[in-house]
Amino acid sequence: MSAPERHELDAPPWLRVESTLMATARAIRRAYALRLAALDLNLSQASLLAFLGEAGPITQSRLASRLEMGRAAAGLVIDGLEARGLVERRPDPADRRAWLIAPRPEGLRLIGSIAEIDRRLRNELRDGIPHRERQHLAGLLERLRRNLLGILEPEAEAASESEAADPR
Repeated sequence: MSAPERHELDAPPWLRVESTLMATARAIRRAYALRLAALDLNLSQASLLAFLGEAGPITQSRLASRLEMGRAAAGLVIDGLEARGLVERRPDPADRRAWLIAPRPEGLRLIGSIAEIDRRLRNELRDGIPHRERQHLAGLLERLRRNLLGILEPEAEAASESEAADPR
C-alpha cells in the first residue's frame, strides 16, 4: 500500500506553490540580469527599451502602466537611459503638458541584442517542457494573477480613499 499523498498545505512553507513561484521568479530575474549585464542593462531598462521598440514613442504614464511599474519608478529608469543617450523625452504634440519617451539611435541598436538575449534565454528556460504543458502553466498562472488582483485592487482603492479623506 502506498503512502497517502500529502496535501500541499501540509508541506513546509519553502515547498508550497507560492514559495516555488517566488523562487522561480527570482531565479528568472537573476538569469536575465546575468545575460543583460553584457549590454550594461538591467531587466527594467531592457524591458522599457524593448517595449519602446515595439510601441514607438509613448508617454511616461502609459509606459509605466504597460510595464506594470509605478510612474516614479519608470521615471528613474527613463532618467538612467536618457543619461546614457538611449532614450529621449520629446514634447507630446497631442498634450502640451506631457512628454513622449522615444528610443534614440543607440537605444534602437540595443533592442535587437535585447531580443536575441530574450529569445535564447526563453529557449533555455523552456527546454524539455512541451508546448501543451507551458500553455497549461500559463493558464494556471493567469488564474493566480487574477486572484491576486482581486486581493490587491480593493486594498489600493481603500488606500486612495484614506489618502483623499486625510490630505495632510
